[in-house]
Amino acid sequence: MYAIIETGGKQVKVEIGQEIFVEKLEVEAEETYTFDKVLMIGGDKTKVGKPYVKNATVTAKVIKNGKGPKIVIYKYEPKKHYHRKNGHRQPYTKLTITDINVE
Repeated sequence: MYAIIETGGKQVKVEIGQEIFVEKLEVEAEETYTFDKVLMIGGDKTKVGKPYVKNATVTAKVIKNGKGPKIVIYKYEPKKHYHRKNGHRQPYTKLTITDINVE
């Protein structure tokens, strides 16, 4: 059984026991988080939501919050003496999917 959930403006296909990285959520490590925006449930019987499946949730355990690898942004205009160097690290939350509930 699998589900497609919406989180952080993205759609993610998840299965029980899978570890995923999503946009940072406001939860601490070792807590549980419930996704209620379930777009589709797949498996023996497929259920597609309009836009969400009613009474369907996905439960996950938070492993950690962290930052991704550094990305360097460099702007340059030739012959204009213009240089700008900037960096960015995107925050994330690492989750393990524990349960897919369909009522």
